[in-house]
Amino acid sequence: MQAALFFILYPFVLLISYSPFWLLYKISDGLFVLIYYVVRYRKSVVLTNLKNSFPERSNQEIEEVCRKFYRYLCDLVVESLKTITWNEQQARSRVTMHNVEMLDALYAQGRSIIIVMGHLGNWEWAGPGFSLNCKHQLYVVYRPLANPYFEKVFSRARTKFSTKIVVKNNTLRSMVANRKTISATALIADQAPSPIHSALWLEFLHQDTAVFAGPEKIAKKLGYPVVYMQVERVKRGYYEVHPTLLAEHPKETADIEITREFNKILEKGIRKHPETWLWSHKRWKHKRSTTSIAS
Repeated sequence: MQAALFFILYPFVLLISYSPFWLLYKISDGLFVLIYYVVRYRKSVVLTNLKNSFPERSNQEIEEVCRKFYRYLCDLVVESLKTITWNEQQARSRVTMHNVEMLDALYAQGRSIIIVMGHLGNWEWAGPGFSLNCKHQLYVVYRPLANPYFEKVFSRARTKFSTKIVVKNNTLRSMVANRKTISATALIADQAPSPIHSALWLEFLHQDTAVFAGPEKIAKKLGYPVVYMQVERVKRGYYEVHPTLLAEHPKETADIEITREFNKILEKGIRKHPETWLWSHKRWKHKRSTTSIAS
């Protein structure tokens, strides 16, 4: 069944991927009409998340952010498919990396880093933006796709331009094995943590939120500086990546300090560009229990 699904869909995936950018966004416009008006994909989830996150906004304002989010989500889908066939010149022209000198200084000191990100902006394009402009060897932590055929296609796309990928469950093992390499290990750390009983709880976007503390624990164990990467859309199809040093010496920080700072700066970015965060994710499906770890 998985093979049949792949061979049915893959020609359409390639057709989209090989499309010039002007046509790519025409396809996205059509997809938006289908997803937003016809399928209404997770619209109730999106509206609930937006209303709870922005209680100060009117229903009309919430509806407008919702509509803009779905338009951006469709752009994100076709842009992710574009990575299958795009080349270095296209990647360089579409993604601008800032504050490279800060990263180069850490590299010159022989220091590997941990990158923390959220589902804000095009995180798939951030990888090539980093690998093509920075000296650290980039390792991206990810969850494999269920379909092994599509997994092979997208793994090949993600490892272009010398980027390497690491399955989530192997993160610490991979980092220890590669300690002699000056590396940057990137984790998207704004999803609901698993297992939930060991989660930390913070206020995030006006809500009691279970947060993932794994990056902070790894940073303190290995002594790696923690860098936050914010991906901002400048205009349709163009992005800027802004690195911020959250903790240069993580072992010297207080408990939960790095996790708090990450969530604080991520929330600021979401408030600035709310339409480019992944509101369709069921971020607040869990509630704090009496045995949860207090923040």
